[in-house]
Amino acid sequence: MRPVPALCSVVIPVYGNEASLGELIVELESLHQDLRRPLEVVFVVDASPDNSLRTLRERLPRASFQSQLLLHARNFGSFAAIRTGLAVARGQLIGVMAADLQEPASLMREFFVTLEAGHDVVYGVRAERNDPALSSLSSRAFWGIYKRLILPELPDGGVDIFGVSRSARDALLSLPERNSSLVAQLFWIGFSRAPVAYTRRVRPYGKSAWTLRKKLKYLSDSIYGFSDLPIRALTHVGVAAMVLAVLTGIVVLIGRLTGHIGVEGYAPVILSIIFFGGLNAFGLGIIGQYVWRAFENTKARPLSIVSHHSEWPGSLVS
Repeated sequence: MRPVPALCSVVIPVYGNEASLGELIVELESLHQDLRRPLEVVFVVDASPDNSLRTLRERLPRASFQSQLLLHARNFGSFAAIRTGLAVARGQLIGVMAADLQEPASLMREFFVTLEAGHDVVYGVRAERNDPALSSLSSRAFWGIYKRLILPELPDGGVDIFGVSRSARDALLSLPERNSSLVAQLFWIGFSRAPVAYTRRVRPYGKSAWTLRKKLKYLSDSIYGFSDLPIRALTHVGVAAMVLAVLTGIVVLIGRLTGHIGVEGYAPVILSIIFFGGLNAFGLGIIGQYVWRAFENTKARPLSIVSHHSEWPGSLVS
């Protein structure tokens, strides 16, 4: 008897994707046929304000693949939604993709083949991208900074989609850190990794929720969570401040001896107060960021809360 093929799972966070869900499900059904093995798709609706939940409730019972549908009690963010999906996925091989159709669902097949070949982590690398010029430029700049400051092994263009074996999934879920970086965690856990090149498609519906504000927050979380850059920067600034203070003292001493200082001590006192006051505030801000993050993690609150969970077996036998 031939062994039963391992179940494959695809995790998809959903927020504001009502318009693209119909085409996405068609692509996933095509993927199911190409795989010739059981496929499970886990949709996690991150309290989306549109009709994404209703659309999925209507379409999934008729889909050929097995499916799970989870709803977050409020918006916890896409990374929390991915973690929620990973936690309930039953597959031995698990892929993660977006619901905006910019990455083809067929790419998951390549992910599963690569994972089955012996790798534990696979990630998509953009060989080409068809985004608008401004969006492409800002994304390259963001991931370039991210790679330089935080994760040198990150591929150019960053990572949007990935796949993991069950053991790598378990390792990833064992890191319950708040305000962290899922991509950085993916590389931090180690395991055997492999890239898969693909062409990023033009977004057919809506606009990306990956705003500049969210990028800056993500960059900040990653810096504090996976780099000692803030502490090193504060140390360098402190050394520079001491050097400047010594130089200022020398200038004041020379001015005092040569009689060029009219009001004794006024200028250096004011400059010292302003400079070291700002330096202290800067240092307290950095220390406060670390204290706040440590405090958030000590609360041990769940990273997300699921308010609804449904599942369907699929309408066709694989």
